[in-house]
Amino acid sequence: MRIRGEQLGVPAPDSPWSEIVPGLWMGGHQFRARSGDLEFAVVRDEFDVVQTLLRLPGYGPDPGVEHHVWPIPDGPLDGTQLAGVIRLARAVNEALDAGRRVLVRCYHGYNRSGLVVAHALVQRGHPADEAIRLIRARRSAWALHNELFVEYLRAGLSTVRLLEDLAE
Repeated sequence: MRIRGEQLGVPAPDSPWSEIVPGLWMGGHQFRARSGDLEFAVVRDEFDVVQTLLRLPGYGPDPGVEHHVWPIPDGPLDGTQLAGVIRLARAVNEALDAGRRVLVRCYHGYNRSGLVVAHALVQRGHPADEAIRLIRARRSAWALHNELFVEYLRAGLSTVRLLEDLAE
């Protein structure tokens, strides 16, 4: 299976983060500014909860902002990593239900963050393909270009996790 994220030519997004549904934002650590230069996306206190899927120091958020770090690869995930994605998506929905603003971020804000955000939307009742389309429309056509993650979402993360656990 080919993971498109490994291909050359994946452009940096045009914004540090994008609102997918009210209160739920998806973003990254790097974006292309209006000048055309690459810039770093540093979170301060714009959000109440930040979930980071790629450990890079110096990108925030400010002290006092709830911050969860769960590094995962932009590739095949094992059962433990899938369980973490499921837990993060649940935490996204709990925060949204409490009226909190949430940012889920990875490097560009395409694949890893897309997986968590899409699964959170699925938990809220959206069909997987609808969640994927919404994310691509609001973030970028490059969002969820990792075909393996799309397959995970279509199969259901709980099912994929169960199959991963059985394979071990």
